[in-house]
Amino acid sequence: MAEHCSAQRLTIDTVETIRLSDPAHGMEVSICPSIGNIAYDLRVRNTPILMSPPKLSEWKQHPAQAGIPFLGPWANRLDGDSYWANGRHYMLNPQATEIRRDQNGLPIHGLVLFSSAWQVMKLEADEHAAQVTSRLEFWKDPGWMAQFPFAHTIDITHRLYGGTLEVRTAIKNLSDAPMPLVIGFHPWYHMPETPRDQWKIAAPVREHYMLSSKLIPTGERKPADLSTPTPLAGRQFDDVFGGVDPKGEFSLEGGGRKISVKFGPKFSTAVVYAPTTRDVVCFEPMTGITDGFNLAHQGVFKDLQSIQPGAEWTESFWIRPTGF
Repeated sequence: MAEHCSAQRLTIDTVETIRLSDPAHGMEVSICPSIGNIAYDLRVRNTPILMSPPKLSEWKQHPAQAGIPFLGPWANRLDGDSYWANGRHYMLNPQATEIRRDQNGLPIHGLVLFSSAWQVMKLEADEHAAQVTSRLEFWKDPGWMAQFPFAHTIDITHRLYGGTLEVRTAIKNLSDAPMPLVIGFHPWYHMPETPRDQWKIAAPVREHYMLSSKLIPTGERKPADLSTPTPLAGRQFDDVFGGVDPKGEFSLEGGGRKISVKFGPKFSTAVVYAPTTRDVVCFEPMTGITDGFNLAHQGVFKDLQSIQPGAEWTESFWIRPTGF
């Protein structure tokens, strides 16, 4: 008989880790709740398909992007230290908590990227699936609330089943006002043992947003001109795309192997990042475009999502490797 899926609490290099296993499909995912609840290692028949961090103890002391980080309460950049929500203008307070900044000094990737405040709520497995749900109670942190005064909780479930990893997010708005939503994830995929010049990508997107020199959308859009598949040899990407087709698949192919990624319909925007200096490709599911809060207020971005008071927003994306 085939082995059942399993879900374990482990201590690896002094750091608590959750490991989900699907032996029937040779898949295993490891998650660090105390380091941003990041799924930092995803393996298929012992081949890693995510850019992983160094030793976990070193990563905890000196965190850096790896695996599948969550970005909130804003994904990507804000164009300055303020934003608009529900017709009101909010200022960031850099004295209240750390704010990460990009090369132009802009706030980037929100507030909770490497937070240690995640708590495991449920860990379970059966013959079909293994999953873990962890929760972040954003409203409990005064420093976070000083930047983004919308009380909310975030539940993220990693579920491994049938040769697929599902990442499901549920956000509950505990405040008395609609909560604007521009969150996302920043997965770092790679194809070991195959040179980058042999990689090809596909992206089911309709629109390409033009960006300023600060990588902020200008409001101008044009049709996406990506061929299917698109060879990566000699090309790099740091681009914002709209009109994601939820029936389509993002994919990275190389050496007869393929990593396919599907976005749920509420992840209507994608950032595709593929620098020539690193052997990685990021298909980033986003609920809105970069600087979506401000661009919605300006009338440039028409599709800003929000969560009504007391309501809960949920959506997933799915990662399926084949050919390994």
